[in-house]
Amino acid sequence: MTDAEWAVVRPLLPVPGWLRGRGGQPEAYCHRAMLDAIRYLVDNGIKWRAMLADFPPWDRVYAFFRRWRDHALVREFHDRLRGRVREESGRDAEPTA
Repeated sequence: MTDAEWAVVRPLLPVPGWLRGRGGQPEAYCHRAMLDAIRYLVDNGIKWRAMLADFPPWDRVYAFFRRWRDHALVREFHDRLRGRVREESGRDAEPTA
């Protein structure tokens, strides 16, 4: 992910509970590294266990993805990103169809 892409994506990510004072431990890996790993997996169609050593361990990336999926954060992130793209193109943030 380029720095320009990260600048767009970063504010759209949900804030972890420990940063909002809700307790819990800080996460061991950067969200940018996790998203890069997930993008690599989707783009190349590899299996979780075939994740390159340049990324965090596959089981940590999978746990991150699974937690986001189970709490509907993947859908929320997608909806926020879609709304931003639509607004930048001069359209209403919510699709009518």
